[in-house]
Amino acid sequence: MTAAFLSHIDSELAGLKSAGLYKSERVISSMQSAQIEVGGEKVLNFCANNYLGLADSVDLRQAAAQALDRYGYGMASVRFICGTQEEHKELEATISSFLGLEDTILYGSCFDANGGLFETLLGEEDAIISDALNHASIIDGVRLSKAKRFRYANNDMADLEARLREARDCRFRLIATDGVFSMDGIIANLKGVCDLADKYDAMVMVDDSHAVGFVGKNGRGSAEHCGVEGRVDIITGTLGKALGGASGGYTSGKRQVVDWLRQRSRPYLFSNT
Repeated sequence: MTAAFLSHIDSELAGLKSAGLYKSERVISSMQSAQIEVGGEKVLNFCANNYLGLADSVDLRQAAAQALDRYGYGMASVRFICGTQEEHKELEATISSFLGLEDTILYGSCFDANGGLFETLLGEEDAIISDALNHASIIDGVRLSKAKRFRYANNDMADLEARLREARDCRFRLIATDGVFSMDGIIANLKGVCDLADKYDAMVMVDDSHAVGFVGKNGRGSAEHCGVEGRVDIITGTLGKALGGASGGYTSGKRQVVDWLRQRSRPYLFSNT
């Protein structure tokens, strides 16, 4: 790298520090839990997404150890070449059954699931109408797509309807929203979203990473909480929050949609399982 480029980066970093935006990582020397050890001190942890306290669960750790003994450490391959095991298929079927959807495809993370969704399903004749406070993974995923992009104010159904009117001449319309917005804890008005989707012949995609596992009477997420199960077309989520705190993400929906993602979704096709 050139000295000029490194000097530029140093200047940018200094700017972050002076603005109070520089992020330092705290090193945890214990398991993730409600109480953790940082810098030799035990402190209470109020900033993890370990909603059900499963990250240090004895049962999960024992199951993981048994899986390592049976299957080894990793597949060292993408799934369609030589990387799919029975455990992957069982997990996909379990997630589908739990969410009440037809099929599920696993990813390395929900960021990958969202990154590989929009460009795979939609083209330049189509439209994505996205909530202004959606997660960065949805924003980046939408950017990868050639579809027309519309943004509506957070949870504002009047603004969403206005954007749907703007997009009414597009071939397909997909409304994208978080189920629970991670920074503020706002639960999306999914009934309003689904009602407008019906009115304007649009589809609905929900990232439920901050909901599945503990939101809703049976923990099925924001769709259950809002009473719109069966009306949300695509649900993406993570295994790294309420469901244990490790890695992994998924996209669930109609069988044909998931089948197409297996054929064309780049984070799935070009990442090790």
